[in-house]
Amino acid sequence: MADATISPDVPEMISLGAKLSQHAATQPDAPAVTCGDQTLSYAQLDARANRICRALQSLGVKQGDLVTLGLPNSTGFVEACYGVWKAGATPQPVSFRLPKGELEAIIELARTPIVIADFKHRIAVPLLTVEALLALSDDAGPVPDLVPPISKAPTSGGSTGRPKLILAGQPGVTPKESPEVGGWRLTASDIAVLPAPLYHNAGFGMMMASTTIGCHLVLMPRFDPETTLAEIEKRRATWVYLVPTMMNRIWHLPDEVRAKYDLSSLRTLWHLAAPCPPWLKEAFIHWVGPEVVMELYAGTEAQAVTIISGAEWLTHKGSVGKVTAGEMMAVGEDGQRLPAGQTGEIYMRRAADTPPTYKYLGAEAKTLAGGWESLGDIGWFDEEGYLYLADRRTDMILVGGSNVYPAEVEAALEEFPAVQSCAVIGIPDDDLGNRIHAIIQAKGKVDPEALKAHLAERLVPYKQPRSFEFVDEPLRDDAGKVRRTALRDARIAALKEGAGA
Repeated sequence: MADATISPDVPEMISLGAKLSQHAATQPDAPAVTCGDQTLSYAQLDARANRICRALQSLGVKQGDLVTLGLPNSTGFVEACYGVWKAGATPQPVSFRLPKGELEAIIELARTPIVIADFKHRIAVPLLTVEALLALSDDAGPVPDLVPPISKAPTSGGSTGRPKLILAGQPGVTPKESPEVGGWRLTASDIAVLPAPLYHNAGFGMMMASTTIGCHLVLMPRFDPETTLAEIEKRRATWVYLVPTMMNRIWHLPDEVRAKYDLSSLRTLWHLAAPCPPWLKEAFIHWVGPEVVMELYAGTEAQAVTIISGAEWLTHKGSVGKVTAGEMMAVGEDGQRLPAGQTGEIYMRRAADTPPTYKYLGAEAKTLAGGWESLGDIGWFDEEGYLYLADRRTDMILVGGSNVYPAEVEAALEEFPAVQSCAVIGIPDDDLGNRIHAIIQAKGKVDPEALKAHLAERLVPYKQPRSFEFVDEPLRDDAGKVRRTALRDARIAALKEGAGA
C-alpha cells in the first residue's frame, strides 16, 4: 500500500478568507491597506469583508459564482474582493470606466449574479456599491469557511474583438503558514506601494500576494509621477510595482524634482506588462540599484514565466530573463523548435504533472502538439537560455501596459454609419509605448467629433484612437484580410522621413 502521508514539502493550504481572519487574529491593529487618507487594519478589513460576504449571500451569490467588480483603486476594492472570496465566489475585475456594451458582454459571459461598481449604466443584474453592500449587513462576526474554486477571473479584449475571461487554474487558497519570502519577493514586513490599477491582472495578483502574506499595502487612487515618489518616501516603502509608461513619466520629471525624494528604503521594484525601453531600464537600474529592479514576463494565463534581475540584465541587455516556471521555446513557421539565436513564435507549457494554470471563457488557445500554447509573442533565446522578445503579439497593441486588440476597436469604428472599412494600428509613442491610430475608408464626409463621441460610448479611454487618417482605397482584400503590419510600417517610415526632412 502506498504511503498516504502528505509530503512535508507541500504546505497546508487554507482559503483566502480564512487567511485574512488569521491575520485579523494575530495582528489585528497592523495596517492592511491604505488608499489616500483611509487605512484599514487587518481586523477592520476582516470585519468589513464578513459584512460584504453576508450581503452578497443575501443577494443570491453562491460558491463558484463569478462576481464582476468595476471599481477604482480604493480600500473598497480590497474589501469587495475579500467579501467575494469569503462567499466562496470569484472576483472578476473590470475597468471602472467600462462602457455599457462591453460590460454587458462580460456579464453575459461570466453569468455574474451581481456587479459591484459605481456605474451609471442600466443593466440586467443588480448593481451595488461597496457602501450599499455594507449597509445590507452589520454582522461582522465570522462567516462559514468557503473555498472559491477559482481565485480570480481577469478580462481580456481578445483577438476576435469580443471579451474573454481568463479563469485562474488555482482555487482561492494560500499557505496556512506564511513563507518568509512569498511571491513577488514580498515579506510580512514590507510596505508595498501599488500605483497600478487593481483591475489589471498584475496589480490584482500583487494585491492578493500583499494581503495574504500580511504586509502593508499602499494603493494609489491614480498614478502621478511625483506623487508616487512622494508616497515611497513618506511611507518608507520597501516595494513598488510600475509599468514602463509610469517609469518613463517619472524619469521625465525635472532632475531636481526626482532628486528631492529619498528612495533608499526600496528593496524591490517590479516592472512588467509591457516592453521597457533599454535606455529607461538602465537608467532605473543605476538610480535605485541593480538588485532592486526586477522584471517578469508571462501571460495572464501563467503557463510559464521568466524573471530577470537588474544585475543579470546589465550582462544580458534586452532580455526578459530565464524561464523560472513551466517551459518555453521559440518555434519556426514549420512548427519545429528553433535553436538558440533564431527568432520565432514563443510557445509555452506548464510544468509536467501540474494542473492547468487557466481556462478561457470566450476564446480558444493557439496550440501545438504536446501541450504547447502561444500568446502570439515573437522572440529568441540565447545560448544561456535568456529570452529576448522581438515583438509582442503582432496584432495586439500595448498602450501604457494595457492590451488593445485592433479587432475590438475596428468593430466599434465600423458601427459608425460613415465608416466603410478601417484598420487600427499602434504608432510608437514615447509616453505610452504606442498610441492607437485609426485608418478609415469612409462613405462620404465624417464628422470627427461625432465619431469620437460614438467611440467614447463603446470603448474604455485607453482603447480609443488618438489619431485618425482617412483614405480612399480599400483596406481589406477580397478575403476580408487586412495587412496591419504593412500599414504600420508605412506610417512609421513616413514619420521617420518627415522627422528627417
